[in-house]
Order: sequence, then structure tokens, then C-alpha cells
Amino acid sequence: MATTEFKDARRDLRGLTSKLEKRALLWLAARMPAWVNSDHLTVLGLLAMLGAGAAYWMGGHDVRWLHAVNALLAVNWFGDSLDGTLARFRDRCRPRYGFYVDHMVDMLGALFLLGGLALSGYMSAPVAVAVLLGYYLLSMNVYLATYTLGVFQISFGGLGGTELRLMLVAGNVLVMQAPHLTVAGFQVFDVAGALAAAGMMVTLVVAVLRNTRTLYRLEPLARSPVSR
Repeated sequence: MATTEFKDARRDLRGLTSKLEKRALLWLAARMPAWVNSDHLTVLGLLAMLGAGAAYWMGGHDVRWLHAVNALLAVNWFGDSLDGTLARFRDRCRPRYGFYVDHMVDMLGALFLLGGLALSGYMSAPVAVAVLLGYYLLSMNVYLATYTLGVFQISFGGLGGTELRLMLVAGNVLVMQAPHLTVAGFQVFDVAGALAAAGMMVTLVVAVLRNTRTLYRLEPLARSPVSR
């Protein structure tokens, strides 16, 4: 099958933990056994998200299952964040394959995690759907901008995947300490989820306006000849 030249997009990662995370990932990549490859890590990350969703579901019956959620979020970070780093470290990059597979896995992982949260009762189903919809719409914008602008924006406002995992872990710890805690009569995860969904929608609107303006300026229409 014929292939065309492909230029990988520039990665734009400005998360609060990105510098520390990059050093940690490079340290881990240098010490990975030779038999471990990026595909193994991608599958591990996906299975961890499936397990985290199931643990959230079980956490609705016994709050101690949230310890398992936190552990699986750490495993997901390990697999999801290290797969690309390992490929680049070993000079075994497949940018099109990696981009496609990695982000399909992200879409499924978000579904598993938020589905588990909704089944647990710690987050209501409408809020979980709103968060998932906001995540999917923002992701669609990122992927379209990657194709049209050549820049893959991984974080917004200092928040990326790692920061979001840490926020989830903090929320789990809070719920384990005070399972019946509410904020203005609403469950903690419902308040956090509603704020997250609203934040993602605002971010989406700003990003769409900015990207549309940039693309419009990059491709101006030629002036039509004036009839005499």
C-alpha cells in the first residue's frame, strides 16, 4: 500500500506537572525491560481505566474500593503517559498509528471511568454525561486543530491528563474520609463534575473562536477581479 509523507504535529504541553513528569517518564523509559513495548503500555493503560470504572461501581457499595480506583489511576498514568515516551526514547515512533490508537483508547477510557462513577452513585448520570460530552467535544476540537494547524495541544489552563488524575485522586480521598459530605446539598463529585463540564465548554468556545480566526487569516480569499 502506498504511503504519503507525514509530518508529526508539534506537541504543546504546559501542564502544571509537565516538567517533573517529563523527567520521571524519561527515567522510566531508560529502565524499561527490552521486551516491553509501547503497545503493551497502551493496553495496560486501557485495562487500568476499565478496572478503575469497575472499582468506582463497586465503591458505591463499599467506599474502600476507592483505594483501588486511586491505584488504577496510577497504573493508567504509567501506561498512557509512558507509551509515547518509550517509543521516542527508543526511536521506534509510528506517529500516525500511535496518535490514532492512543486517542481512541483515551475516548474509551473516559467512557469506562465516567460510566463507573455514574453507576457508583457518587456522581449522577446527567452530570457524568455532561462531563463525557464536554470531554469528547473538547477532544474533537484538539484533533481537528492538530490536523489543520499542526499543533497538538495536550493541556489547557495548566491542566492536562496528569493534573486531572490527581484531582480525581484527591476527590476519592475526600469521599473516603467523608462519604456523606455535600456542597450546598449536592454530592461532591456532582459539584466538581458540573464545574468541569462548564469549564470544558468555556474552553471549547474560546479555542474554536481562536482556531477559526487563525485559520481564516492563514487562508485569505483572493480578491475577485473588478468588472469594468
